[in-house]
Amino acid sequence: MAVFLVKSVTKNILIRVSRVSSSSVLSNSVGNRVLSTQISHEILNRILAAGEDSSSSSSREELCVGHIRKLCAAGNFTVAARIPRILRDKHIFIGPSVYNYILEVAEGKNDIDMLSHVFKDLLVSCGSVGLDSYLVVARGFRKQNSRAMLLDFVRELCEMDLPRMDIVLNRFIYALGKCGHPDGALLVFEDMKGSGCRPDLVTYNTVLAIFGRLGRVDDMLCVFASMREIGLAPDIFTYNTILNSLRKMGRLDLCIVHFREMTERGIQPDLMTFKALIESLGRSGNIEEALEIFEEIKSRQIRPSVPIYRALIFSLKKMGKMELALKFSNEMNDLIRDLYGHENNRNKNGVYLDLYGQLTMVLIRYH
Repeated sequence: MAVFLVKSVTKNILIRVSRVSSSSVLSNSVGNRVLSTQISHEILNRILAAGEDSSSSSSREELCVGHIRKLCAAGNFTVAARIPRILRDKHIFIGPSVYNYILEVAEGKNDIDMLSHVFKDLLVSCGSVGLDSYLVVARGFRKQNSRAMLLDFVRELCEMDLPRMDIVLNRFIYALGKCGHPDGALLVFEDMKGSGCRPDLVTYNTVLAIFGRLGRVDDMLCVFASMREIGLAPDIFTYNTILNSLRKMGRLDLCIVHFREMTERGIQPDLMTFKALIESLGRSGNIEEALEIFEEIKSRQIRPSVPIYRALIFSLKKMGKMELALKFSNEMNDLIRDLYGHENNRNKNGVYLDLYGQLTMVLIRYH
């Protein structure tokens, strides 16, 4: 009998505790929403009042950032993220600094949903968005490393029907590659092929550069070949990307092939093209050919750049041609003096003058 009474009392106590807990949680949830709404209205009224008192939009933006910082520091992140959208609904458009701060907080908290929503609000409100914003979003998706989440985000962007969505996706692909998420960049690139926003020349150049940095020459050349299949003509940036990537991989044979193809297409090489060729030839031991191209640059009345001089000097030193290396080192330093002025030469270009000193000492020992 005693045992039955104890069980009955315990059961009633548990039921009461359970009911009290659930109602308490519900009350707290409703209270938090009411409090959040009150905070939002209070801050919005201050921001609106600031806009009436001052004609400067920057002062309103600074005030907005200040309030959002305080809200985030207090843990009211959801309230902070809601403010820019409410302002936009009132036809008050603030600059990207407010959005960027919220994006950074969302990325730090690994809140990918908030990151996505705020970025889309930023695109609608500001139109032109700086690369810094794209990089923050790209870092957030790199942390998540979810193909499904990334594709959902990209498709949501495409559904927004914003003008020049190709620019948005191209910058996002670049940002993904830049922040160390090349697989994500390539995933977006492949998904674009089947969407309404097809890859353009900028997209292909960006992807070629990503493959080049990864040393994936075969994949890079496959993408380059696919450009021909869809009738997309490469430009000087395309060929420079390919030549520079092949140079890094020591593929002189392919460098020559693509250089010839470029000239046959009527695309004039620039200083970056010549640098890639000279460095590729020099590193492979074909110093005479590198010198011929160098003289070809001068014959075209083109002034060689400092990077071209450095590439040639490095190869000449490697081949033991110290006199020529010293000669071109003198020419390079004359170029630097013309560009920066004699007085500031040592401070701005100490690395080049140090190279000159090293070559002089080597030449003395060489003789």
